[in-house]
Amino acid sequence: MSNDNIMYVEDVKDYLPQRYPFLMVDRVLEIELNKYIKAYKNVTTNEEFFLGHFPHKPIMPGVMIIEALAQASGVLGFKSQEKKPRDGYLYYFVGADQVRFKRPVVPGDQLVLESEILTVRRGIYKFQCKASVDGKTACEAIILCAERQE
Repeated sequence: MSNDNIMYVEDVKDYLPQRYPFLMVDRVLEIELNKYIKAYKNVTTNEEFFLGHFPHKPIMPGVMIIEALAQASGVLGFKSQEKKPRDGYLYYFVGADQVRFKRPVVPGDQLVLESEILTVRRGIYKFQCKASVDGKTACEAIILCAERQE
């Protein structure tokens, strides 16, 4: 892995419109344009969703894991096209298929996000995604995003 492929959170923010508390990608570890991305989110006890999910046994909601995968996929799509939200482009999360949760994600975990482009047709991207912790799969899904110009 070369350092050219690493993106820190400030670089990520160039490619995603989300901000705290909804930005779910802390760093990109690898990216191969038009193919693949590997990123991560550090899951901390301070995440706002843990206040209610669940107060005595905090577990990251599945929809937030899906959102993190969609955001990593969005970075891959945007960076592959060199399009950015500030230029009037957005990726809308439009669907998830074959979603499976394999293990809970809890405070202190580093959630590794992997996404591979399966197809691109008329601005609709289909990604094969996997989220894992310590090499163990937490979630798998096919995620669909639509590119739109505002």
